[in-house]
Amino acid sequence: MSAKRAWEMVAEAKQRIENLSVDEVAEEFAEGGVTLIDLRERDERVEHGIIPGSIHAPRGMLEFWADPTTPLHRSEFDPSRRLILHCAAGGRSALAADTLQDMGYTNVAHLEGGFETWKAAGRPVAQAQR
Repeated sequence: MSAKRAWEMVAEAKQRIENLSVDEVAEEFAEGGVTLIDLRERDERVEHGIIPGSIHAPRGMLEFWADPTTPLHRSEFDPSRRLILHCAAGGRSALAADTLQDMGYTNVAHLEGGFETWKAAGRPVAQAQR
């Protein structure tokens, strides 16, 4: 058996999750009832900006913050809410959405192309707090 490569894992994850366009994410977010989760690292957010109203959850903490049985659980991770994840280009968020589904989240998706596509589409971007 050969080892899987990162992009192979991302491609496989994208087959199992809901992949949303910039327009679809913007529409859902505007309608409300959606938690938009930014998985990028703090430095990425400070350097490139953020989607206004998104919640920061660094990818390395996802499983711990999403698991209601851990002392690190964060209320933003509510399995009954619609969660849309994004990262810089869509790889981390695809893997993370797949992971949340494995953890029992049933209404999760990710922004295909990530923050880069959001910004390139001229959607609102705000400065992140340092």
